[in-house]
Amino acid sequence: MTKRVGGGNFDLTGFWRGLYSYPINRAPVPFTADLTETGSWLTGATEEVATNREARGRTLTAILQGRRSGSSVRFLKLYDGAFRAYDSVAYEGVVNAEGTEIEGRWTVPGNWSGTFLMIRDGEISAELTKAVTEKVSSSQGGP
Repeated sequence: MTKRVGGGNFDLTGFWRGLYSYPINRAPVPFTADLTETGSWLTGATEEVATNREARGRTLTAILQGRRSGSSVRFLKLYDGAFRAYDSVAYEGVVNAEGTEIEGRWTVPGNWSGTFLMIRDGEISAELTKAVTEKVSSSQGGP
């Protein structure tokens, strides 16, 4: 259930499931995020299974630091450093009116970017999971 705070605003604190897509023809990557919102500041952690290079198949963890302003969200994902190919990723997105989805773009500075979608845990059904996968897959651009 979405936690509401004063003035009809929502609090992003909680467990989220998401997918991010690459700008090339690769399957979207699922991840989880545990967010804490204090005031407008966001902190948290993510987990995902690596899909390439020497880390393929291993669980990657990262911390999140960022901010929410109204429905706009920005945060930086900082990987734990266990694998050189994974460093930091900037995320910018928009929270839906219910506070149950965050959709936007991720960027590796000076490198490349793609799209992402996060859905608050407890709001996910099998039908929604399929729709999210299709939405993220259809937003992938060519190389």
